[in-house]
Amino acid sequence: MNHFHAVVWLDHAAAKIFHFDAHAFESKVVHSAHGGDHVHHKAGSIGAGHAADDPKFFAAIADALKDAQEILVMGPGNAKGAFSKHLEKHAAALAKRVVAVENADHPTDGEIVARARKHFKVIDRMTPQRA
Repeated sequence: MNHFHAVVWLDHAAAKIFHFDAHAFESKVVHSAHGGDHVHHKAGSIGAGHAADDPKFFAAIADALKDAQEILVMGPGNAKGAFSKHLEKHAAALAKRVVAVENADHPTDGEIVARARKHFKVIDRMTPQRA
């Protein structure tokens, strides 16, 4: 099934990718090599206490999104921004297809798709779709 729109929700541990239309969706989960790691900032220690960016993780997400024409990126924290920067540096053509980057804590799969459908419904009214 080939869908025009995609949404990815990601944090430092995993990415949930959904290709969808008004009636159906396909999903895929990509896990980071740091998926089970929890980073804690210890008082007096050097460093920000954040999980390091994982270029292989970001590349796998980009590969899963390669057929999407419009992409919404969602998630908590800094991972969504780091992923967007990764796309700009390593997959510029795909980065141009990202229409928005939004905060989203930990929604269910259904909530992710519903929010993306609502988001793209507004965009689709203003722009023609080309495959």
